[in-house]
Amino acid sequence: MVDFSRTIAFLPQFLTGAGVTLAVSALGFALGTVIGFGLLACRRSRWRAVRFIGALYTSFIRGTPLIVQIFVVYYVLPGLVGIDLPPLLAGVLALSFNSAAFVAEILRAGLTRIPTGQYEAAKALGLKPAVTWLKIILPQLFRIIIPPMVNEFTMLVKASSILSVITVVELTRTSQNIMNVTYRPVEAFMVAAVLYFIMLFACSLLVRRLERRAERARA
Repeated sequence: MVDFSRTIAFLPQFLTGAGVTLAVSALGFALGTVIGFGLLACRRSRWRAVRFIGALYTSFIRGTPLIVQIFVVYYVLPGLVGIDLPPLLAGVLALSFNSAAFVAEILRAGLTRIPTGQYEAAKALGLKPAVTWLKIILPQLFRIIIPPMVNEFTMLVKASSILSVITVVELTRTSQNIMNVTYRPVEAFMVAAVLYFIMLFACSLLVRRLERRAERARA
């Protein structure tokens, strides 16, 4: 029989775990976006070798499981660089490396929706490439990529649960720890599921609001 009387007493720990989940996801997403722009620059480079490196990174990340990437960052990378990484830092790096590949593809797909005539018009007006990107291309690109970028963040929030394998005490790991104390696995993971739903539902509301603002700005 389901009984939340013992599990609900650990609500502060659940909320702390949810906070860690949001923090590592947000940091991983932010760093992944920065790397994603770098990968986009690589994919659009005039040098074939640079384009190849960008394409290889994207294909490798998208073609390997996230859990393997986490193990590589946590166990292999410290041996290569000679620096021990705390689980939390390793988790953020793994999420950012993973997210970067998907963000780069989102950006690349978004650019294909911007008419090439706008580049030509900016060039005809004598605008420098940096000005063209800052004033013309990027504002349109951001409006286009809002839905897929928010979707990428929600996927990252769910993927962050895998960080429990390297002892990052996020929401899933917190639920496991509480289950070991209360011996109530159903209740512990039901609470975790509700908290995940609340976080991701809030993200869906955010994207709808951003889409409405983008539509008003376009009008």
